[in-house]
Amino acid sequence: MKIKYNAPMTLTFTGICVIVLALNAFVLPGLSADWFSVPGRGGFRAADATQYIRLFTHVIGHADLNHFLSNFAFILLIGPILEASYGSVPILLMTVVTAFVTGVLNILLFPSGLLGASGIVFMMILLASFTNFGKGEIPLTFILVMVLYLGREVLSSFQNNSVSEFAHIIGGLCGSLFGFLKPSRR
Repeated sequence: MKIKYNAPMTLTFTGICVIVLALNAFVLPGLSADWFSVPGRGGFRAADATQYIRLFTHVIGHADLNHFLSNFAFILLIGPILEASYGSVPILLMTVVTAFVTGVLNILLFPSGLLGASGIVFMMILLASFTNFGKGEIPLTFILVMVLYLGREVLSSFQNNSVSEFAHIIGGLCGSLFGFLKPSRR
């Protein structure tokens, strides 16, 4: 038996995030904050080109190992299934769009910065509920996942914490939209 690189987008994304996490922790403290986070409302400097890059790269940086593990436990579980159903390039494009949407909306609406791939996690969770449904159908799994996962995030958004429930909700909405617009290859 041999080990197969079975989900190129998921595994490459994970590897890049591990490298950034290690560099931030051991070699370049502040790397995640400087290159892999989106500022909050009023913090975006339009004349700074790095600010535009960070609209996409904020999903690569993580605050610490626990933050990384909580996101990638889901991404490594769901990502390969989605890549098998939709293809690696479409999943990459969905990830890039979700990163951009959550980044822009965070800059426009929230005073705190945004860091991490939890919006991508919720995009994948909602998208996964669409992998086995026919045209003209709404899967019951989608409805239940929407109520359970996004409902919990809406309720949690009223708590004072350092979690961006908004990114979770927007990521889930992106995944729902992708699921409706792009049927899986199965």
